[in-house]
Amino acid sequence: MYDEQQQPEHGPLEGFTVGVTAARRADELGALLQRRGAAVLHAPALRIVPLADDSELLAATKEIIQRTPDVVVATTAIGFRGWIEAADGWGLGEDLLARLRGVELLARGPKVKGAVRAAGLTEDWSPSSESMAEVLDRLLEEGVEGRRVAIQLHGEPLPGFVESLKAGGAEVLGVPVYRWLPPEDIGPVDRLLDATVSRGLDAVTFTSAPAAASLLSRAEERGLLPELLAALNHDVVPACVGPVTALPLQALGVDTVQPERFRLGPLVQLLCQELPGRARSLPIAGHRVEIRGHAVLVDGVLRPVPPAGMSLLRALSRRPGWVVPRAELLRA
Repeated sequence: MYDEQQQPEHGPLEGFTVGVTAARRADELGALLQRRGAAVLHAPALRIVPLADDSELLAATKEIIQRTPDVVVATTAIGFRGWIEAADGWGLGEDLLARLRGVELLARGPKVKGAVRAAGLTEDWSPSSESMAEVLDRLLEEGVEGRRVAIQLHGEPLPGFVESLKAGGAEVLGVPVYRWLPPEDIGPVDRLLDATVSRGLDAVTFTSAPAAASLLSRAEERGLLPELLAALNHDVVPACVGPVTALPLQALGVDTVQPERFRLGPLVQLLCQELPGRARSLPIAGHRVEIRGHAVLVDGVLRPVPPAGMSLLRALSRRPGWVVPRAELLRA
């Protein structure tokens, strides 16, 4: 008789394959997924222009020094640190810090607060939710009529945020800490697209809106956009770190999943719930069989299965107990 106490332990994501589109912190996200048992396919959908080479950031920094804003919003720790470091490299660091000491400084979350304080500054306020929506609510409640608001951008669009401030009468200056460009090697992105369309992935993670937009754009270039959207709407889980990241997908009718806290750890925990919860589990010949992405759990024991075998299992499991025509199995 099978002894449950002898079952080998397996992570919640064993048997699943997850795509990672991140350029920044991709190693961290991949490690979190792998520690929970997932196989990871990494395809950075973007690359980042180095801070010190970005003329747009230099221009925005000079404008802040020359015309001090009333409010500065810091949105990411790495972006804020990079901004200060770039200003130092241009010989403008002290001037920038002097201006920032005299403004209302808002930090989006605890990591950003740490970066602000490491620069010798003190934030005036930070939301407990780490939400830009809460930052916007505070600014509008304070009133922004006639005020200059500088926002440290971090490669992602902030739809509604800038427009709402301008509608309230504010002058808004975006501080582009870095810019996104297409990857130099498009091969990994194409492989990720192929794997998604063929259902070789169980989930794709997105940690920035530009990465999501870039993947959709590449799919359109290759004539794969309808197939990609069909996969993301039915078989492959599109997991976004937050609502801003999800916007390009949602604009095309893709329903995404998002953690309550917009961080990598909660994103991985969400997948640990979503993917096993979607796996088909069937009683077969006195055993409990759970069909995962590239493996099955038989009475809690992970059994890897080749791709062709997994396709057949999925086809058979859609109608348990029914005879499946040979032509349908060949198509699978």
